[in-house]
Amino acid sequence: MNHTPPLRLRKTASAPVPNRRLLLGAGCAAAAALIAGCTTAPSLAPARAPAAPVAPFVPGASTAPRASTATTAREYRRDAARHLYALNADRIYKGKLPPMLYAVGVLQVDIDGRGRVLRTRWMRAPTQAPEVIAEIERTVRQAAPFPAPQRLGQVTYTDVWLWDKSGRFQLDTLTEGQIGEEPQ
Repeated sequence: MNHTPPLRLRKTASAPVPNRRLLLGAGCAAAAALIAGCTTAPSLAPARAPAAPVAPFVPGASTAPRASTATTAREYRRDAARHLYALNADRIYKGKLPPMLYAVGVLQVDIDGRGRVLRTRWMRAPTQAPEVIAEIERTVRQAAPFPAPQRLGQVTYTDVWLWDKSGRFQLDTLTEGQIGEEPQ
C-alpha cells in the first residue's frame, strides 16, 4: 500500500492586506453585476427639480477655478473631486451610500496645464450600466476647466465613481462611506 505523508505547510510571511475601499468597490461592482438584470435602469436626473445647465467655459471669463498647488496626482485628485462636487452639488448623494450601488466605475482623466480635459480612459467601466458611463464622461467634460495643475504642468488622476440608482453619486476621494461599513 502506498502511503503519502501529510503535507506540511511552511509558515511564511503573510500576504499584504488589500485596501478595504478597493475590496468594497470590487464587492459592490460584483454584486451590482449580479443583480443588474433584475432592476430597471435608474433615472439619471435627481428627484428634485432639474438644475440650470452648467455654463460652458468662455475664455477670459472669471469663472475659471482657482489653480491647484498639488505636487502629486493623488493630491490633485482631491482638488478635482472638490471641483466636480462644486459644479454638481445637486447631484451628489448626501450621507452614507446604500450597501448596494447601481454602478461603480474607475476613470482616469488627463488634464493639461490649463485645466482642460485631454482624455478620459476607463480602468473599470460599469458596463452593466452604459447610460452611467455616458453620464460620467459628460459630467467630467462639462466640468472643464479643472483647477490648473500649476506644479505638475499636466496630470493624470484616477477616481472611483460610486453611482446610486437615484442618479446621484459620490467620488471615492470624498465619499462619506456606505451604510453598514465599519469606520476606518
